[in-house]
Amino acid sequence: MKKLKLALIGCGHLNEIVAKAVTDNYLPEYELVGVLGRDPDRAATFAKQHNCKACHTIEELLALQPDFTAEAASVEAVHTYREPLLKSGSNFVILSIGAFANSGFYERIKSVAKQSKRRVYIASGAVGGFDVLRTASLMSPIKASIHSQKAPASLKSTPLFTNELMRSTTPQSVFSGTTQEAIALLPTKVNVAIATALASAGPENTMMQIDAVPDFPGDAYKIEIQGKEVHTELNIYSRTSAIAAWSVVRVLQNAVAPIVF
Repeated sequence: MKKLKLALIGCGHLNEIVAKAVTDNYLPEYELVGVLGRDPDRAATFAKQHNCKACHTIEELLALQPDFTAEAASVEAVHTYREPLLKSGSNFVILSIGAFANSGFYERIKSVAKQSKRRVYIASGAVGGFDVLRTASLMSPIKASIHSQKAPASLKSTPLFTNELMRSTTPQSVFSGTTQEAIALLPTKVNVAIATALASAGPENTMMQIDAVPDFPGDAYKIEIQGKEVHTELNIYSRTSAIAAWSVVRVLQNAVAPIVF
């Protein structure tokens, strides 16, 4: 049976996990054909390690004719590459879901995917429960909220960080607003919130609270959905970012599985 061609955008830790999942036979239906990275040396090292081609431009990647391309790079990469990929015939698996906080962009990529007869897969990242969120949103209007706990140090280089957070011995609320507002402040820190919002009430209607918790390892999320017929709470904790990469592996498995969970 001919294998599907898989390409990767980004050659960091998360795509290392995806590439290794191919090697370790978690994705027997795929062959890894190429990786596109901003750093040529890093891309070359990644490609040599995983037996694929190092690409320096999107044109080089598209020349490999991937059936699926998985992104673990940045919101900018999603904005830059989404149309060339879809129009070339590749399905697109996205981790930098913050790109979809803009409703105009969301509608545009949906339109391009439809015209190209390809699919955009939103990986769940560090959260989950998309099935129940989507089901509840179909049944009746819903209220959605997400409460995030993060280590103060993880907020460095963001507008929410202050030196006082590092000295505090108690949890501090650092943000309260919509997920759309959150992604504007933290473009790389709350992708999971946008994924949750898209699966439920939408980025402009999903409320978010972020607490900085001293000595907190990893990230924790509490998602709450309230509708006329459904009320659900989802609590997710992840010690590292590895769960995001494994959510991409799960998407790729489901894309070819005879039975989909």
